[in-house]
Amino acid sequence: MMNREFILVTGGCGYIGSHIAINLLKSGYELVVLDNFSNSSKKVIERIRKISNKTFKVIEGDISDRNLLKGIFRNYRIKGVIHLASLKSVGEAERNPISYYKNNVNGSLILFEEMEIANVKTIVFSSSATVYGQKKNHMFTEEDALEPYNVYGRTKLIIENLLKDIHNSSQDWKILILRYFNPIGAHSSGLIGDNPFDSPSNLLPFITQVAIGKRNQLLVFGDDYP
Repeated sequence: MMNREFILVTGGCGYIGSHIAINLLKSGYELVVLDNFSNSSKKVIERIRKISNKTFKVIEGDISDRNLLKGIFRNYRIKGVIHLASLKSVGEAERNPISYYKNNVNGSLILFEEMEIANVKTIVFSSSATVYGQKKNHMFTEEDALEPYNVYGRTKLIIENLLKDIHNSSQDWKILILRYFNPIGAHSSGLIGDNPFDSPSNLLPFITQVAIGKRNQLLVFGDDYP
């Protein structure tokens, strides 16, 4: 397979990852998807294939598994990486900060190390708008101060700074960082969408679960909003 170029998508069977995978496949890219399925379903694999009418390689495993990553970079000619694999619950991160730093930060560090060893120096990193912190009555811009107020946001900012330092050390690296708030929506086929295993970690799945009767009510916390 070394004569074919692949994009490695970590967390590629998750909500955002599955939609990215479909668009990449429809655009003619070959994919290797790495996912540990901690918060995604293996049913998504066949749904991606059905929507895109394309095949792709799926490897079950974790970004912190160095030997697994070495095998991927050895067996596939990886052109670039789209890095979406992370734990993402703000509340859970406050309760279990060690696991979040271990998975998000240390896992990313291992991925970047193995990319460098394999001379793969193109990456898109899925960060979060939580790196901006909290501001009242203010529209965020990319120039705003980065002041995350929770563990999850701090793990994302650490990874962002790590990538900036990597780029500063070598201009060979091509790095894009994406920051966004609550992504919403589902594929027009209805086959994939935001369907978390446990309690949703963002607003829109809560709203949809109330709408279909899975939950009795939507709770809004705080009473000081404009």
